[in-house]
Amino acid sequence: MAASPAVGSRSNRAVLLTVTCLGQFMVLLDNTIVGAALPDMQHRLHTQLTGLQWIVDAYVLLVAMLLLSGGVFADRFGRKRVYLTGVAVFTAASVVCSLAPSVGWLVAGRVLQGIGAAALSPASLALLTAAHPVPQERIKAIGLWAGFSGIGLAAGPVAGGLLTDAFGWPAIFLVNLPIGAVLLLVGLRSLEEARNPSAPAVDVPGTVLSVLGVGALAYGLIEGGARGWTSPVILGGFAAAVILLAAFVAVEARRSAPMLPLRLFRQRLFVVSNTAMVVVGFALMGSSFFFSQFFVHVQGSSILRAGLQTLPMSLAMVVVSPYAGRLAARHGFRIVVTTGLALAGLGLLALGTVRADTGYGNVWWRLAAVGVGFALTMSPLTGAAIQAVGPQEGGLASGISSTTRQIGAVLGVAVLGAVVRTRQSGGASFETGLDSAFLAAGTVTLATAVFTGLWLTRSRTAEGSAAPEPSTEPGAATTSNEVFANSR
Repeated sequence: MAASPAVGSRSNRAVLLTVTCLGQFMVLLDNTIVGAALPDMQHRLHTQLTGLQWIVDAYVLLVAMLLLSGGVFADRFGRKRVYLTGVAVFTAASVVCSLAPSVGWLVAGRVLQGIGAAALSPASLALLTAAHPVPQERIKAIGLWAGFSGIGLAAGPVAGGLLTDAFGWPAIFLVNLPIGAVLLLVGLRSLEEARNPSAPAVDVPGTVLSVLGVGALAYGLIEGGARGWTSPVILGGFAAAVILLAAFVAVEARRSAPMLPLRLFRQRLFVVSNTAMVVVGFALMGSSFFFSQFFVHVQGSSILRAGLQTLPMSLAMVVVSPYAGRLAARHGFRIVVTTGLALAGLGLLALGTVRADTGYGNVWWRLAAVGVGFALTMSPLTGAAIQAVGPQEGGLASGISSTTRQIGAVLGVAVLGAVVRTRQSGGASFETGLDSAFLAAGTVTLATAVFTGLWLTRSRTAEGSAAPEPSTEPGAATTSNEVFANSR
């Protein structure tokens, strides 16, 4: 049974709700605020597309690979302790980023930010859940927590445009300093410690091998366009990725409590849903990486205006996401996911036909279509992954679903960036390279829509099993991974 703090007074719960939601807001704001500042970073830091890819992927890679371990770490060593440590690391890393004199220092700061976020996010929701043992109160609290996540995503492009236009790109990181300071001061005084003594041990070998393996793959994809795809260092990076990821699979197959139980992949529904989630992260993050650059470098917008111009996609996601689960419950995972992927794929293909002289009135609806499409996919895909496994492993399944989306995001920035670099090395313009990247993302997304339309169903061996229901009993033990992943 997980150790839980006393429920406390209504005012204490209100303070805890504010602290945990504000922490999650800070992390999600960082996901989108950086994209708005990429053109200014490129200009002031004198870097090329490869440098911008590392600025984004360094953060996403660490979040993706440490998310599951961060939740287990919080359960074992104290959710308050891990949450506040994550806040401190994230805030300090934001200062490092703002003071970075070069791309190398900025990437190092982004790595530290990713480590802080991977600790902060699951611990924040675990604290929130432990303080609200009554099911209905817990649902409301998690709804507010998720709502702050949506606000952070939607506010990022506008806040990034405003801050960068007024003060330059370092300001997008300094905005985290007062938020982090308040969270630390209030959190130290108001949060109660909670832990789960029966939580499994952290899978250190699996975590290290996954970070190194995916990192080596990302290195080969990002640097290949600049160094040459047949250069020894790039071929060596791909070879290292294969060896490290093979070692990861071998280690996970032998551990009694692996971070990624390979037996889950015997279920077709689990495999198909996670494969589709990789594509969602790939196309969504990979295309979003270029939105501000398109408006600034191709259409000549200011950084502030570009931030506003990218808003339709994030707003569409915030508005539609809460309804995706309900639609899936009514019409089934396959119909909703396939429809969403088809809409997003068509939107991306439409973006691939936008030109420098295309009016914004003929652009915004394409961004909105992409946002609506992907909003329809994420929650149902997580639900499908949960339904594919047993009732006791729903939290783990949804955590893996969130991780696969982040892995797709790492690969999306790397691969679509490689598409642009390859076209440019062949003499094409940046605009033409972007067209190719959007068309590639749209094609992959549409192909995945066909894939889910055919295969996003239970295998025959699982058809008779009941769908798992999350525990809502007041005293139920809940791990950080479960509560965090189920909310994503």
